[in-house]
Amino acid sequence: MIGWTLEKWQAAYRNGDLTPVQAMKQLATALHDSERALWIHLLDESSLVEQAEALNDPTLPLYGVPFAVKDNIDVAGMPTTAACSAFAYTPEHDATAVRLLRQAGAIVVGKTNLDQFATGLVGTRSPYGETPNPFNPDYLSGGSSSGSAVAVSSGLVPFALGTDTAGSGRVPAAFTNTVGLKPTRGAISTKGVVPACRTLDCVSIFALDVSDAHTLYRLLGQFDEADAYSRPAPKLQSTGLPVRPKLGIPKDLPWFGDDQAKALWERNLAAMSEIAELVTVDTMVLQDAAALLYQGPWVAERFTVTEALLQEQPDAVLPVIRDILEPAASLTAADSFRAQYQLAELKRQSETLMAQVDALLLPTTPGIYTRAAVNAEPITLNSQLGTWTNFVNLLDMCALALPGGFREDGLPGGITLVGRAWTDHALAELGRRWQHHLPWQAGATGQMLTLPTTENTFSAPDNTITVAVVGAHLTGMPLNSQLTERDAVLLEATHTAPCYRLYALANTVPPKPGLIRNEKDGGDSIPIELWQMPVEHFGSFVGLIPAPLGIGSLETVDGRWVKGFICEPWAIDDATDITELGGWRNYIAELKKKESL
Repeated sequence: MIGWTLEKWQAAYRNGDLTPVQAMKQLATALHDSERALWIHLLDESSLVEQAEALNDPTLPLYGVPFAVKDNIDVAGMPTTAACSAFAYTPEHDATAVRLLRQAGAIVVGKTNLDQFATGLVGTRSPYGETPNPFNPDYLSGGSSSGSAVAVSSGLVPFALGTDTAGSGRVPAAFTNTVGLKPTRGAISTKGVVPACRTLDCVSIFALDVSDAHTLYRLLGQFDEADAYSRPAPKLQSTGLPVRPKLGIPKDLPWFGDDQAKALWERNLAAMSEIAELVTVDTMVLQDAAALLYQGPWVAERFTVTEALLQEQPDAVLPVIRDILEPAASLTAADSFRAQYQLAELKRQSETLMAQVDALLLPTTPGIYTRAAVNAEPITLNSQLGTWTNFVNLLDMCALALPGGFREDGLPGGITLVGRAWTDHALAELGRRWQHHLPWQAGATGQMLTLPTTENTFSAPDNTITVAVVGAHLTGMPLNSQLTERDAVLLEATHTAPCYRLYALANTVPPKPGLIRNEKDGGDSIPIELWQMPVEHFGSFVGLIPAPLGIGSLETVDGRWVKGFICEPWAIDDATDITELGGWRNYIAELKKKESL
């Protein structure tokens, strides 16, 4: 069971190969023998078996699946320390995220180590011990969610909860060859989480592969009225990116002397360029936002959590954490407002940047350091690790950290996809493509993972309808506004089944294509876009469609049937067959080329 994904755990129970009680007895031994610095509180066999015996519904989605919890997240009856024993308390209730997982049948195995008060990206700032990297114990495991990431990478649990304010759910993923899902701020409730910066904090997910992380996000992404910072998700969310998405990459990348990290990044760029269009963008606005995180109101937010402790028992807080937090006592309200104004300006600039691309592609970190190096220079090196992570929550973005292979020294490195708020599903869909394109092993276990499906598996809400467009309604085309004016959102770019022909219809303004299913004489896969539209707007949309076009049922290349544009056969008598051009965009490009001659 070491290195099992959700699918393997579920299959073992479904096939009768294992019961939850048997599984917990076996797992207890592996947990007991694991690296002690991973854990602040580890449950014994009897406690694990007790949870397993309480399960009575095998149909639960996480029935009998073990997971770990970062020790700044409440688990009822277990101490929450935030890696500071003087701060510890024992909650009566689970954090909302933990409650949802237990209601789904999952079993808590323990509370994991972290950088004290979730203040750090290194995994060495804990009185409970430094969490070593599972690939080389001399190196960082990353923080602050160090224990959670290593527990997953070691194969002890298929997933673990972390938190992320400045990169704590992403940096450890890069250093442990795991997936780190940092959701849109407020998508997963932070009720029952010890705040770092409450206005920015996110509960994050570590998993071995993208599909598991996405499954857990869909389970946990529920609006929580008890959490003042919880946000209801939009009814319509993009669930996929174009077939060849446009990804923005930084123009200037600091590597701080780590040539192996640079070489790995260049290899990842070459691999990603095979499935995406990479465009260089100016990321200075991101760096300017990142610099704000340890200034003004956000350091003051951290200070509010520890203020009483710093006054009454300053030695209970690690010196490096005190050095970060204590200057906040001298900040004024005016300082905070100035920083907020600056952030608002930067956020507007970042929106302009993101409008140019489908998502950003970044190195998760600019390198990795030894534990000894960080202990000798704790502030500077920690700050460097946050180069490509610190800005994400400040600018209200979501992110997905993915394995990116191994350096020459055998250490893992990672890449991160960053998107606008509420594009979490779309990033996961692209993450599955990346995993399919460049497979990776299960953490540090040496076991290769089963390749994920690359098709979109997200179900549209009942109050929407999926519409396939093939011509003038495509993104950037003259009639696309008829979709966006009706609150439609782009789900994905894909193709039809290979049995359609595309025609340029005569005497249409603006130019329009006709799509005909032709199984008898043969056809091709035609590029299309799938748009999700509220049902209440569908009728008015159909009313705009002129003859000989109409809406019918259309088959996609992966066998789905959706509503889409079709054409009456009589209209192709004086139309031009453009199937071989490979789609409407190519035809329009040909027209413009001829007009310019």
